Amino acid sequence: MSTALLCLVAGTLQVALPTGHVTLRWTHTIEKIVWEEDYQGVGTRLRLTESRVQGSGAGMEPPPGAVLRNGRWHHRPEPLPELPQLTLARSEHGSDYTLCIDHLCEPLSRWIALSAGSTTLIACSALR
Repeated sequence: MSTALLCLVAGTLQVALPTGHVTLRWTHTIEKIVWEEDYQGVGTRLRLTESRVQGSGAGMEPPPGAVLRNGRWHHRPEPLPELPQLTLARSEHGSDYTLCIDHLCEPLSRWIALSAGSTTLIACSALR
């Protein structure tokens, strides 16, 4: 199945991203540990292709089978069920997500304002 373009949705706002592959990066609000996940649009769904975490802490442990490289635990999950969407809880009380496209990383607020609240990552084809 071919890669599908990805969209961000918050309320009535919809933004089409110029890609079908993204990296989401965030910092755990208590542990201050950076976590990254790579997603690919597949048809009308999302596939997690790799995750990376810089350490461990409450709820942020590297998954079984993760490999330590360059100070980060890398993990490629066994084929997981593809997700219909991924909802990102956003709050002005913590750091926003960073969205990376082709290694260019910018705050998610570049695409949708933090004040818009929860934002959903979804394959654009699922919105039709």
